[in-house]
Amino acid sequence: MRVLIIKLTSMGDLMHAFPAITDAVERIPNITFDWVVDESFAQVPAWHPAVNNIITTAHRRWKKDLSSAWSNGEFSQFFQRLNQDDYDVVVDLQSNLKSAFVSWLRKGPVHSYDKKTCREKPAHWAYQKRYHVPLRQHAIERQRELFSYIFSYKKPTSDPDYGVNLSSCTLPTVSSQGLSQPLPKKYVVCVHNASWPTKLWPVEHWQSLIGKIADQGYSVLLPCGSQDEYERAMAIAKNHCAAIALPKMSLNHMAAILSHATAAVCSDTGLAHMAAVVSTPAITLYAVTDTVLIGTVGDHQQHIVAGETTAGAAMGDISVNDVWHKLSVLLK
Repeated sequence: MRVLIIKLTSMGDLMHAFPAITDAVERIPNITFDWVVDESFAQVPAWHPAVNNIITTAHRRWKKDLSSAWSNGEFSQFFQRLNQDDYDVVVDLQSNLKSAFVSWLRKGPVHSYDKKTCREKPAHWAYQKRYHVPLRQHAIERQRELFSYIFSYKKPTSDPDYGVNLSSCTLPTVSSQGLSQPLPKKYVVCVHNASWPTKLWPVEHWQSLIGKIADQGYSVLLPCGSQDEYERAMAIAKNHCAAIALPKMSLNHMAAILSHATAAVCSDTGLAHMAAVVSTPAITLYAVTDTVLIGTVGDHQQHIVAGETTAGAAMGDISVNDVWHKLSVLLK
């Protein structure tokens, strides 16, 4: 059986689809998957061994200059690639307006959530096969349930299994990724960056935590995904010889870095979910996210929620001591 998945972004959302794929592989002989994904995240679907072909969109670029994408033939090439192969099942796992547009471009019936449970209305208009999957459950479980309906098996009650193979993910070298020095052998990854300002832990909190980590003999790696984030990492690392601000790297390299880390402390962002996928012990900090719906899931994953039950709590309300209390146990 050949299946096409449409799920374009973002990093954590893509990884949430892996357990559903693993479920299907365990129950349906010879099932394989192709995947439509934004070019920025094209390396992620390939981590699951059941995914064969990656079809990339460039909708983030196209949104900025759609006329050029149309005139230079890029959009036409994507349409042809999207429709050149036959599939037994096509599934839109994202169910928002962007993915629904891709679903509309794909010839033949597309399976996804119904009107009441899709992520953005009126995305359901693009789907010919619709399923009611309750919203108040984690995104991983929603996708596992959707697959159980599509492929006619009982939804598993087992813990999610990402089922990834990271053999293609190798540690970067000084020459390959612009590092100014080799990676240390013993380190903690501190994921300071996030897409929303409301998800950022204050710089001074990170600096204080780094001092405690360094006192235990560990180096600290600070990843980034943009120039602004690199500058923030440099500010956090200032005056800490044990801290290294990493340049922007491929997702394959970051997966390798996280998988070799002793532990990670993460903002609420895609790299936190990556830590869960590679089973690195991690503490993720939250303020504006419902962890029941989209928090990190996996072995050795812990959450600290600002204020816990206090309305209006912010990231700065999470104390360094609270984070260190949990992290110090992981470093023993």
